[in-house]
Amino acid sequence: MKRDGDLAEDQALSHLLARGCHLRERNFRCRFGEIDLIVADGGTLVFVEVRKRSHTAFGNAADSITPSKQRRIVAAARFYLSGRQVDAPCRFDAVLIDGGGRIEWMRDAFGA
Repeated sequence: MKRDGDLAEDQALSHLLARGCHLRERNFRCRFGEIDLIVADGGTLVFVEVRKRSHTAFGNAADSITPSKQRRIVAAARFYLSGRQVDAPCRFDAVLIDGGGRIEWMRDAFGA
């Protein structure tokens, strides 16, 4: 299962890099949660949640980013920012991958 998640993150990162983003950090972990990818998209710092769903029996990939998961990501992002001098706008994106390998980049998927 972990390997599947790593492969999905690799796919998502390749997708973002091909569109001009620059990796800042991968798998940032703190006591509040984990952020899969942190990238710079132009002058914006982006916290990215990566989700892959092989089938939709339990909903699509976007549905799996619950309000509870969003709160953990936001808390982890605040913790990340508290230890750094960041003078840039921030946003929360999602990269969704379906069973067929189709990738959807949802900019500003949820807010703080």
